[in-house]
Amino acid sequence: MLPRYLVLDLETTGGSPVHDRITEIAAVRIEGGREVARWSTLVNPGTPISSFIQNLTGISNQMVRTAPAFEEVAPRLLELLDGAVLVAHNARFDHGFLLNEFARLEVALRVKTLCTVRLSRRLYPQQRSHGLDAIMQRHGLTSKQRHRAMGDVDVLLAWLELAARELGAEKISHQAQTLLQGSAALPPLLETPVADIPESAGVYLFYGENPLPLYIGKSVKMRSRVMSHFQASGRETREMRMAQEIRRVEWIETAGELGALLLEARLVKQKQPLHNRQLRRERGLCAWRLAADPLARPLLSLVRGEDLQPREFGQLYGVYRSKNQALASLRELAETHALCPQALGLESGKGRCFAQQIGRCKGVCCGQEKPELHYLRLQLALDQQKLRLWPYAGKIGLREHDPRTGRTDIHLFDQWCHLATVHDEAELEQALSSRGTLAFDLDTYRLLVKRLLLPAKMGSELIRFAHHA
Repeated sequence: MLPRYLVLDLETTGGSPVHDRITEIAAVRIEGGREVARWSTLVNPGTPISSFIQNLTGISNQMVRTAPAFEEVAPRLLELLDGAVLVAHNARFDHGFLLNEFARLEVALRVKTLCTVRLSRRLYPQQRSHGLDAIMQRHGLTSKQRHRAMGDVDVLLAWLELAARELGAEKISHQAQTLLQGSAALPPLLETPVADIPESAGVYLFYGENPLPLYIGKSVKMRSRVMSHFQASGRETREMRMAQEIRRVEWIETAGELGALLLEARLVKQKQPLHNRQLRRERGLCAWRLAADPLARPLLSLVRGEDLQPREFGQLYGVYRSKNQALASLRELAETHALCPQALGLESGKGRCFAQQIGRCKGVCCGQEKPELHYLRLQLALDQQKLRLWPYAGKIGLREHDPRTGRTDIHLFDQWCHLATVHDEAELEQALSSRGTLAFDLDTYRLLVKRLLLPAKMGSELIRFAHHA
């Protein structure tokens, strides 16, 4: 198959290469088609093995209690790996554990890997499943030590020998070499050729077996960003878990970074992918409205949902993703600036508030501070959180152009809301004449506040449409 390779399997305390540890290693080194070394050992993980893992692998805490630690067996493993390709079923899993174990010893492991799951998919594309149990079933292979390291290594060796007889050693070698040429880091079940993903700006979507995406991301260089996910999966548990599920990648090109950011935010809210933690749908947005009268009680009231109108942003402060977040922010503000919790509506009652009794309020609640002075201090404290009024007379556009692809996008906005992204004059006229309801989005607001300060430096050109105000 390859000039020199090491067929390896690990048993571990769990699925996280960062937090879990190795309990058993088995490896067989092949050179020139012949077995030249066979080695296996239990490993003391230095952490308890759960009952579930003990039942699955048959490796108990008692069995590994006197076994060597990884640092003791590492030299032998490095010797076996020297000059060889690491071959494993779902190589990302085993490689990820080895990377982390060697990193704890301050050793940088550099080894090429070949995943036999991906090799099976290339050799037997007509088959749906390529897990080790599925391979054993369809080829009639058996093992008395399934889920033990050497038992699984022997199954892999038997399968490689059988495949060579069925398909020819030359085909096995050709497909193995093809996989080694830049694709060793790819997820084992990935069907999408990574070379097809453009190295341009846009949004990429990872899919598993279900119609809903696993993850949605954006980049100005999509192919490189997608590959960085796969390469990080050996170091990060979340990336590894996602990599095990990915079957295909879809993408949507944009003319620049702004279009990618806008599209990503919209798609994440629409599709709610499992692995996206930010940009989720915002159902509880709210902001504080400051009363006009310094004597009003409370001085602040919470504005939520549809009442959060951009045309009133001159009197609003925030925005917060929930009422609890808004209250927590206001309490912190009161403590930092010695503001009265009673006057702000954080505390009920009359007379001296509790904060004033312990020296954390200057006494507007009991006549020791003038309401006008307290009001001014509150305004100053809130100033950095004040929402900006829309600085234009009407709709504007931000134009992006990608000279490499020739694509041009014009993103239309009004009152901090994204109206549309258009590509020609007909679409532009239709969008400008539209009178649809504005839908405020916090992520779009924050993005625009930054972009409109220096649009040219951010790769976009500002276009005003005053006649459509």
